[in-house]
Amino acid sequence: MTAVLTAVRPRFVWRISVPGLIAVCAICAVIATTMPHPAHAFSDEELRNVTEKLNVKSATKKIKAIDAMAADGDPRVAPILNAMLEGNLFVRDSDEHVVIGAKKGKVWSHIDIVSGEIVGESSSKELSKIKVNNRLRGALRDALAALNLFSKDIVVRTAAVEQVMDARDPSMLPLLDRAIEREEDPTLLARMELAQATMALAAGETPKQRMAAIDVLASETTPQIRAVLSQFVASAEAEGYEPEVIAAAKGALKSVEGRLSMWQTLGDVYRGISLGSVLLLAAVGLAITFGVMGVINMAHGEMIMIGAYTTFVVQQVFASIFPSGSPWSLMIAVPAAFVVAGLVGIVIERCVIRFLYGRPLETLLATWGVSLVLQQAIRSLFGATNQQVMAPDFMSGALELSNGLVLTYNRLWIILFSLIVVGGIAIVLRYTAFGLQMRAVTQNRRMAGSVGIRTGYVDALTFGLGSGIAGIAGVALSQISNVSPNLGQTYIIDSFMVVVFGGVGNLWGTVLGAFSLGIVNKFLEPVAGAVLAKIFVLIALILFIQKRPKGLFALKGRAVEA
Repeated sequence: MTAVLTAVRPRFVWRISVPGLIAVCAICAVIATTMPHPAHAFSDEELRNVTEKLNVKSATKKIKAIDAMAADGDPRVAPILNAMLEGNLFVRDSDEHVVIGAKKGKVWSHIDIVSGEIVGESSSKELSKIKVNNRLRGALRDALAALNLFSKDIVVRTAAVEQVMDARDPSMLPLLDRAIEREEDPTLLARMELAQATMALAAGETPKQRMAAIDVLASETTPQIRAVLSQFVASAEAEGYEPEVIAAAKGALKSVEGRLSMWQTLGDVYRGISLGSVLLLAAVGLAITFGVMGVINMAHGEMIMIGAYTTFVVQQVFASIFPSGSPWSLMIAVPAAFVVAGLVGIVIERCVIRFLYGRPLETLLATWGVSLVLQQAIRSLFGATNQQVMAPDFMSGALELSNGLVLTYNRLWIILFSLIVVGGIAIVLRYTAFGLQMRAVTQNRRMAGSVGIRTGYVDALTFGLGSGIAGIAGVALSQISNVSPNLGQTYIIDSFMVVVFGGVGNLWGTVLGAFSLGIVNKFLEPVAGAVLAKIFVLIALILFIQKRPKGLFALKGRAVEA
């Protein structure tokens, strides 16, 4: 005996025997039992009954009703709990039914909790609100997070997993187990299993269950897991858990703390390099002018400020003339800032500084006065308020590692940019005629002048080069801070510290000094705070120059040694 199944097109005929049909049904039954099932759902009557239990005065009974509603995973429960959390769940006085209220002017619409349809309207006097306190709000948020585990939106599910993990409520474990069976995204599935382990650690009834949870948690490296293990170790010792469980938990905690300490150290090093790159950009121009000319230029910070404001002006011009090219304005701002700040530096050298060579105190006072004039000029042109420079897309965002270390793209680009700038300066000093003349003047000014080098010309270009590099530093700093007339004052003291520590006039000493001071600062900040850390660094620098007055790398030359 056969059963004939005809396809859509009559010419195709499929013949299946009855035993074959039974076999197919058996296979389908096996597949159906092994496939993950969706969350259970209340019947309409059950949903009404469990919701009616919210109409009590006892907060404990309300929480039990909330847990019962969330545990079933019915998608109709979420709007009810959300309405209760927002204060829009009411009891209708006429028939004692629970409804969701939606206010329209002075009238409240009654929304049925089962069908979601409007079933009536009334004034607020005919409705009694189901009251919620802080304890109930916490329970409602946890329940909604558990229900969101079944959302179709992966972003909602991810947020729900994080909330469930923070709550660590063992009552959510059955719901989380069902969500794990349905989850298809591997990254989110791993996060769910981690949340499952945190709950199983607290709810485990046997040493085997606790050991399995500890094994899962031991492979993670986050402060959250460290807190979970630390709390479990304390409670396990207090409650007299099995020695092997306590030993395993302590071992896992030690392992997690060790890895966290390593990542913390790497994070401090990165932040120190990031700070060092900023100090390097701010100080490398000063190293050139201070080293070659011996000029204490207190207006160096204002060259940084001029570079930052040049970046702002270039971006505004691009935004008004060529809006689609605004992301590329930063590329134009780099040479523009170099030229503008360099020209200002040459004007200062020709008009002020060249008359004060050999008189360091007068030079310091004169350049300090110039810095005040430049600050006031900027205030008159742009105002005293901060100006914001928009970062291009490639400098926005961050690279977040799984262990909590965040590498912001703007800082990464500044580190790379600072190294490129230093490399360019090294090439200029080493392989150009101007660089050769600059090094000659640095080592022996009189001898350089006697062989035909125009020392005044070299001084002007050197001051312009140092000021131009400070302008480039302003371009970089505009990406990590607001542009203001006081921008340069933030970095002038640090710049002098870097130059003195590395060695006056030595480029590689400036590089090493900037990164060293940056890293030391970031290692001290968690212990002593930002202000005390800078004070300790300054004290250490004072003690250091007592032993090595010329810095890490002293200049060589007969004039210097004399």
